[in-house]
Amino acid sequence: MNNHYYLYLLAAVLAIYAVRALPMTLIRRDIKSPFIRSFLHYVPYVTLAVMTFPAILSTAVVLAYVDGNLFRVAIGACVMVYLAEFFCI
Repeated sequence: MNNHYYLYLLAAVLAIYAVRALPMTLIRRDIKSPFIRSFLHYVPYVTLAVMTFPAILSTAVVLAYVDGNLFRVAIGACVMVYLAEFFCI
């Protein structure tokens, strides 16, 4: 294996560690800003949406390619959303 891969892996580990560990070590008091509190409140919902959107979009693209009927594509994408929420939550 090339030495560059280890460098890339180390950079990825450091970036993930910085994103996860630094906020816990740097912020020790309560957050009083309403904007930041509301932003942090909605982060889990945004993460779930980001995880399910590619599956929904790929399903819609496949249905559109196979069938081409807009109504069936919309219904298929809605069913995909329902199944993703049912199995993920």
